[in-house]
Amino acid sequence: MKVIQNKDDLKILGKIIKPGESKEVSFNLAKLHTRTPVDVPIIIERSKKPGPTILITAGIHGDEINGVEIVRQLIAKGINKPKTGTTICIPVLNIFGFINMKREFPDGRDLNRVFPGSKTGSLASRVAYTITTEILPHIDFVLDFHTGGAMRYNAPQVRISKGNADFNISAQIFGAPFVLYSDNIAKTFRNTCNKMGKPILLFEGGKSIHIDNNITNTGVNGAKRILHHLGMLRSNFKVSRPKERPIFIAESRWIRANFSGMFKASIQINGKVKKGQIIGNITDPYGKFNHFVKASYEGYIINVNESPIVYQGDALFHISTKLSD
Repeated sequence: MKVIQNKDDLKILGKIIKPGESKEVSFNLAKLHTRTPVDVPIIIERSKKPGPTILITAGIHGDEINGVEIVRQLIAKGINKPKTGTTICIPVLNIFGFINMKREFPDGRDLNRVFPGSKTGSLASRVAYTITTEILPHIDFVLDFHTGGAMRYNAPQVRISKGNADFNISAQIFGAPFVLYSDNIAKTFRNTCNKMGKPILLFEGGKSIHIDNNITNTGVNGAKRILHHLGMLRSNFKVSRPKERPIFIAESRWIRANFSGMFKASIQINGKVKKGQIIGNITDPYGKFNHFVKASYEGYIINVNESPIVYQGDALFHISTKLSD
């Protein structure tokens, strides 16, 4: 990975951070109707020794709490204080959504669908514009933490675009159980980072409005491995190897509900299933109906819908259909 050996002062949102300094910069998003300002804290830690600059973000969707908890732990434990280079942590990008436990901004827009943003656009678009113009130009590498939405529980996984050997190496170093090849979606944060030449790993794990210890531990350990690989992790932090080599998934599909009703999965996340295997059932409240959900193909279960009520067509299981070497 090619990195900038930054020895100079860093200027973020008009604030100067010198090598060796720690500083919290306030990103003023807007004001409430009461004229109360709403600020997003940006925690910046700089070593005196030159090195790469890594951006660690979470909460681009306000209800994705696992990611926020991962970045919180990195800060609380001092993992973000680098041996070399600079770390920039933004635990909650969408503070409005976080306060209200909602995915979107108050304007109803998804922050992760308006990048690179506009200086004169919607509120979400203006926030995206500031991140794109004020922060990303300084960055060498990005870790972006996400969580499954709408009661869908994601197995811990890293998502990258296919065909980039550096991404493959970084994903393997991170050490999540699964690496999912997925195309960049237009106007997402990941797509903008890639267009700007900023390597990014997107981590997905758990479900919204929930904190899961296994997910947060996977995220924290993955971040430590990346920092260690970049020469930024201080020696007082231990780095554990992943228990198993990550499984790279080239293709995957959703299994959807054929009926509406009460739903219960009977297969655990991360498990491998065979075609035709019963993996859940849909019933009615009256004891008259019981439909067994079967796997349409062999593969690994990387997402399970944990909602007790589903409608016909709802996504139930996300399953791998083709692995990559």
